[in-house]
Amino acid sequence: MHGPLTWVSSVLFAGAVLLTAPAAHAGVAGTAPATAAPGDLRTDLDAILADGRLHGATVGAVVRDARTGAVRYARGAVQAALPASNQKIYTSGAALSLLGAGYRFRTSVHAGRISGPSVKGNLYLRGTGDPTTRADDYDRLAARVAARGVRRVEGDLVADDGWFDAVRTPPHWDPADLQYSYAAQTSALTVSPNEVFDAGSVSVSVAPGAAGGPVRVALAPATGVVKIDNRAVTGRRGSSSTLAVDRAAGANTLVVSGSHPEGAAPLTVLRTVEEPALYAADVFRRALRAHGVRVAGTTGRGTTPKGAARIAARSSMPLSRLTVPFLKLSNNMIAEVLVKAIGREEEGTGSWEAGLPVVERYVRAQGVPAGRLEMADGSGLSRLNRTTAQDVSTVLGRAQSARWFPAWYAALPVAGDPDRLVGGTLAGRMRGTPAAGNVHAKTGTLTGVTALSGYVRDPSGRRMIFSVVLNGHRGPAPKDIEDEIAVRLAGGSSAAVRELRTAAPPLECSWVRRCR
Repeated sequence: MHGPLTWVSSVLFAGAVLLTAPAAHAGVAGTAPATAAPGDLRTDLDAILADGRLHGATVGAVVRDARTGAVRYARGAVQAALPASNQKIYTSGAALSLLGAGYRFRTSVHAGRISGPSVKGNLYLRGTGDPTTRADDYDRLAARVAARGVRRVEGDLVADDGWFDAVRTPPHWDPADLQYSYAAQTSALTVSPNEVFDAGSVSVSVAPGAAGGPVRVALAPATGVVKIDNRAVTGRRGSSSTLAVDRAAGANTLVVSGSHPEGAAPLTVLRTVEEPALYAADVFRRALRAHGVRVAGTTGRGTTPKGAARIAARSSMPLSRLTVPFLKLSNNMIAEVLVKAIGREEEGTGSWEAGLPVVERYVRAQGVPAGRLEMADGSGLSRLNRTTAQDVSTVLGRAQSARWFPAWYAALPVAGDPDRLVGGTLAGRMRGTPAAGNVHAKTGTLTGVTALSGYVRDPSGRRMIFSVVLNGHRGPAPKDIEDEIAVRLAGGSSAAVRELRTAAPPLECSWVRRCR
């Protein structure tokens, strides 16, 4: 593999070619299987992108040789476009480079003075942004407090989330998204309700009761911070479910309405929680009680005083491992936590205002012109983000020379692999084609936006880089167009994925509001 200077010089040369002669593209070397019968690469990709659903759309597509950076195909390469979750390519690379692959988040418990079985004063729960902390982790922290002989806290339980600022969501996110788990609030102290770390949300399970009676609603983890307004009824057996679970902005009350048929399986959804730090403190307080530790005072937010003794702590998995659920499942909340963590580590302030410029500097250092990059968040949920297919491909090329690349490459979704933590958002795509098990790429989906960028090996074994970013297409996200391009690069034909046109394309779980 060539070093980064060799690759960048090739990229700059390729960029000049794009500006002066965008129609001149070389074909990909290597012979595809006879069954695929591909023609000239430019002709084939032009034909794929001539799809009527792209009429009037912004189309960006770039294919490069991964070793040299030489451009094999380009169309609309420098057109500004919304990247959707392809933004996470930038955020994850910056985090691994600036925080380090071994970076861990830490959550700790502190007390001012312990006398016998009592904490004389407040007990402090302090976070640094860990999105992986689950109820069981808070239970283990509580057990460690109890193991110190503590049985009573004479003061309050204080949630210290001051490692980050108090801005919970970017102001330009769509307010309609904010009750859904893909748009949860970012806090230095939070709870994840599941094993894939949808931090800042609670799991809501709705089960039928007797016909005509109310449904049963349960929260996991159990918390008193979130209130339930149960207006839903149990419908007759065999009737349709019309359940809805909604949280109004600024409130921590979940309104359950509609009907769910008698005898039906429970419906489980995730809903975000207002002020995640108080949610975390409530889960921790319940765990303390379960371990025989009583808190006399109230629960609130505050700051851990200097000199307070640390009596329990936990560390997250290293960032190299956290990158797997982050990229495989396109986890927005991990992305936003990382931006604030970068701001805290690099600029001393855990905020988007501090972290995003640092991420942008990292991206520009990879060879991306400043004028073509606009980052409004770390996840890609914002519609103010802008980049180009060429610049995504540039960053993908430079990543290959990073120490963290092997782990990061493995963390990208792998086409056609049914294992959720291998295939991720590509688990159901490109199965039975030469791209299956071959393509490692990041997906992206918003209304009117779809993207797929990553790596594929051609039939000769040469690694290729590709980026496809489509904005303003007609109808549902044309994932099959992306798939056709990736399959063609792998040596297959468009016929291998044509049948996808007749089926509703799968969306990233992170972007599906009623995702279960």
